[in-house]
Amino acid sequence: MTLLNLCLALPVAGFLLILAIPKENHRAIRTAALAVSLLVFGLSLGLAVRFDTSLPAYQFVTNVPWIASPAIRYHVGIDGLSLWLVILSTLLTPVGVLVSWRYIDRRVKEFYALLILMESGLIGVFVALDLFLFYVFWEVSLIPMYFLIGVWGHERRIYAAVKFFLFTMAGSVLMLAAIIYLYTQAATFDYPAILSLVAEGRLRFSPLEETLLFLGFFLAFAIKVPLFPLHTWLPDAHVEAPTAGSVILASVMLKMGTYGLLRFSLPLFPSASREHAPWIAVLAIIGIIYGALVAMVQPNMKKLVAYSSVSHLGFVVLGIFSFTQLGLDGAVYQMLNHGISTGALFVLVGFLYERRHSLEIADYGGVATPAPNLAVVFMITTLASIGLPVLNNFVGEYLVLQGTAQVNFRWTVFAAIGIILSACYMLWLYQRAFFGAAPEPVRAHVHDLSPREWSAILPLVVLMVWMGTATQTFLPPIGAANARILEHTRQNVEFHVKQRPPGAASAEVARAR
Repeated sequence: MTLLNLCLALPVAGFLLILAIPKENHRAIRTAALAVSLLVFGLSLGLAVRFDTSLPAYQFVTNVPWIASPAIRYHVGIDGLSLWLVILSTLLTPVGVLVSWRYIDRRVKEFYALLILMESGLIGVFVALDLFLFYVFWEVSLIPMYFLIGVWGHERRIYAAVKFFLFTMAGSVLMLAAIIYLYTQAATFDYPAILSLVAEGRLRFSPLEETLLFLGFFLAFAIKVPLFPLHTWLPDAHVEAPTAGSVILASVMLKMGTYGLLRFSLPLFPSASREHAPWIAVLAIIGIIYGALVAMVQPNMKKLVAYSSVSHLGFVVLGIFSFTQLGLDGAVYQMLNHGISTGALFVLVGFLYERRHSLEIADYGGVATPAPNLAVVFMITTLASIGLPVLNNFVGEYLVLQGTAQVNFRWTVFAAIGIILSACYMLWLYQRAFFGAAPEPVRAHVHDLSPREWSAILPLVVLMVWMGTATQTFLPPIGAANARILEHTRQNVEFHVKQRPPGAASAEVARAR
């Protein structure tokens, strides 16, 4: 069994182990969940250590038959695109366990069992190389999140859970229809095989077919991102979800959409991707500015951070559809950056909620007085989120803007407005919550970070600095994977070259002399 298969199988084994523990033994349940999640994280680091950036092919591959008819295979593997997303998933799961240690006090066994099971689904989405297997993992990751929101959420949790489920399922059905149609044409669900057929011209689609297939995949991924105007489910889901649910949703699940765009939409449907890139880029820019403006007027901390995600992920989509090496590298790097910085914001907001039992910004003020360490960590995370140099978001946003400027400089100008606005709403949030005179409820209930809370947030703070200063730790495998994606997007794309009149070239040479 390869290291990658262990990363997929251990969360399932942990899920069964937690189910076997008596439900009254909360300490054993929490300890088992933490131990399993840390073990999986350690194994995933082994993937990075043993990953060979010089190899263009997928690594840690397993390809065996699963279902005979139709021909569905258990085909998994990783490249530079999926490597860091797998590690991001395994890193945030133990963080989710730690931040829920005291917060979750009912149905403890079910909560941790679902959280660990979801980890396997998330990893599976990023490593599946069979389209049907990818769809299975996609749905497996959806179900635990539905229950995490619907059972352990806040007052409007049922509404938020149902809305999340309906939006995601609507896109999933369209993607499934596109996958089935691809199978009827290619006679296989195997992604590398289908990609090879497309690249070699042995699998061709009419312009209408390719557009419909592209839209089937694109809508499923755009809902998951979420891209404006398909974003309305996200603020409700974040506000009502428990802290661990918000962290996993923002840091990992939203990346399933942007990953799908890069992995499937662009290489499989290159002509349609390039044809529809302009209006998708416009939607991304609208999302960047709209998300920032709406975040600025939010009275609820979680809703503010949720709308900031709409804005930040607009940068990712814009970078993807710039079809430049810098743009794609920045998009993937920004996916990781957003997972770290926004995940940390939700962790910190969860810490405040545990103390004050309120998400309203107006109920805070002067938090820096009773909790100076919490204030410092929140400030570092705030500065990372707004793209301060030497912190992680700056690198991703800069690469996206640089790549987009190579294609359309006006897009870059409008997108840059979102960075300015992000500084406005994040710094204003910090001023209102942490500065000024502390009201009596804040002085009475808000205390500084505990050792357990330090263990959850400190790795994320370290990564903010590491990813902002030592970018070459992460970028080489990302760049190699994106170069291959760009190569596939150039297949079957029509290029129209204007022919100059006869003698024009010689006339130009004569003028030059």
